[in-house]
Amino acid sequence: MSKPTRTGMIGLGAMGLPMVGHQKRHGFEACGCDVSPEAQQRARAAGITVYDTPAEVGANSDVVIVMVATDEQVMDVVVKSGMLTKMKPGSVIAIASSVAPATCQELEKLCAQYKVGLLDTPVVLGQEACNDGTMTTFVGGTEEAFHYAEPALAAFSGKVMYVGKSGSGQLTKTLNNMLLWACMSANYEALSFAKASGADIPKLIDALQYSSGANWSLSRWGKSTGKWAEKDMDHALELAQEAKVAVPLAALVDQLMKGMNQQKMLDLLK
Repeated sequence: MSKPTRTGMIGLGAMGLPMVGHQKRHGFEACGCDVSPEAQQRARAAGITVYDTPAEVGANSDVVIVMVATDEQVMDVVVKSGMLTKMKPGSVIAIASSVAPATCQELEKLCAQYKVGLLDTPVVLGQEACNDGTMTTFVGGTEEAFHYAEPALAAFSGKVMYVGKSGSGQLTKTLNNMLLWACMSANYEALSFAKASGADIPKLIDALQYSSGANWSLSRWGKSTGKWAEKDMDHALELAQEAKVAVPLAALVDQLMKGMNQQKMLDLLK
C-alpha cells in the first residue's frame, strides 16, 4: 500500500491550524480551507496552501482531516460541499471533530460507495498538546483505512490508538470526557474545601501529584477552561440514554460543571 503524501484540513482554527502545520513540518504537502478570512490569512502565513472550498481540498489530498464544530457541519463538509465526490479511490477522510458515533457510521457507508475510507479520529489532551503535536488520537474504522492514514495522524499526535470499528473513536473520547469532568468537579470540591481550611493550594496540588488522588486535571489546575464541559456531558448523557445505561454520577457531574468556570478555578490558586 502506498503512503499518503498530501494532507488537507477542513477547519483552520485553534486546533486545525496547528495540526496541519505539524503535517507540513513532517513533509506532507499540506492544504486546507476555512470560512474565516482571518483563519485563511493565518494559514497562508504558516505556509499552508488555502483553497476556497472543501471540494478543492479533497481533490488535492490523500488524507483529509475534518475539524469543525458540529455533526451538521461535518455532514455539510463531506457531502454537501461535494468533497467526497472529488476524492480519489483509496483516499481517507478522518473526522477529528467530536460527533456522534452514528454520524461516523453513516458517513462510512456513504464513503464506501466512492471507495473512500472514513475514520473517526477525535483527539484529546487539549490545546497545549495540540500546539506541541503530542495529542492522543483515538481511531475508529477499518484497519485498512487506519494503516493508510496513520502517518498523517501521527504527525500531530504523541500517540495514535486504533480502538475498533467506526464510531469507536468517538465513544472512547466520550468516555474519556466523562472521566475528565468527573475528576475536575472532584478536584474543585476538594480544593474549595482546602482553601476554606486555610491550605496553601499550590503546595497542596504539588503534594497530591505524588498521592493516590493524583490525576491529569489536577496536574494542570487553572490551565483548562472547562469550555466544552457542558457539550461533552450532554453528549455523554445522550449516548447513555440511547444505550439504556444508567449513569447517575455523570448526571451529577453534568450539573456540577455548569457552575464551574476557569476564573473560579484560578481563584482557588490565589
